[in-house]
Amino acid sequence: MKDILSIVFRLTLTCLMAATVMGAAFIFTNKAKKHNEHVREERTMYALLGYSEAKPAPASIVLHQIYRYIITEGERQYVSYLIPLESGKPGAPPTYSLISLDLQGKMVDQKPVAIDGEKIREREDRDRAVMAAVGPGKDVHFADHTIIVTENGKRIAYLLGGKFPGFKTFINVMLALDPSYTMVGLEILEHEEDPGLGAEIEQDYFKNQFQGKSIKTLKDLKVVKEPLPAEYQQALEGGMAEADMARIMEKYKDKDIYALTGATISSKSVTDGVKGMAKKFAYRLDILDNILKEQQIAVSF
Repeated sequence: MKDILSIVFRLTLTCLMAATVMGAAFIFTNKAKKHNEHVREERTMYALLGYSEAKPAPASIVLHQIYRYIITEGERQYVSYLIPLESGKPGAPPTYSLISLDLQGKMVDQKPVAIDGEKIREREDRDRAVMAAVGPGKDVHFADHTIIVTENGKRIAYLLGGKFPGFKTFINVMLALDPSYTMVGLEILEHEEDPGLGAEIEQDYFKNQFQGKSIKTLKDLKVVKEPLPAEYQQALEGGMAEADMARIMEKYKDKDIYALTGATISSKSVTDGVKGMAKKFAYRLDILDNILKEQQIAVSF
């Protein structure tokens, strides 16, 4: 009997030790995974803004995180923005506020959110802080994430992440707009389109077609099944002098998107997805900016 109890004790102790080691390893690797994801995301953001390891962004460039939530209370629904406020002190960490609007674009309320700049990028921590701010009895749903980029306090770009249906599953993208909502760039982050066909959406000769297109052009953008002009493809791939490239890109900036050969559906999916993201963002940000101005809310961006 003593031998059996000893064996059981040893097995239990071994299992506990193994579980502790596995748990610690999971926590460590999960933190490392999240860190790597943030690093890759930031690298993509800066690349869309024209920066790289060879050309690092100056210290005057600041990325301001904005998170949009949908809050439901009974039959009422609100669109809420978690935004950083102006600290008023150089170098001081931002404080955050939740601005809630009704579906007509009128401000409902403003609540402080207790969260620091390190935790705000973590979904669970951020959702928990927002739910604590809005109080019980409400359904809180995260909608999307936007970044407003400033240089010396002046807005220079917007970075939007999003996904939409592709030919097979979903296409995950990030796009950059300038302050007038003209397309600066597009990056395909993840997709499952067919190799050699729809997968070509990640190639420069396709995704760079969106560069320089104004919000007016984006609203009516279509896909055409015509051969991509040779000079345009060369410019899209950067295979010419900068002055010539700029001239050709200007020539085609108001043109529709040339479809990928044999992948019209994938081409149309990206085109419709990108223009939908840009149109909705421009509409929502204009409303939010008007509210911030009317209510004299001092934000960091």
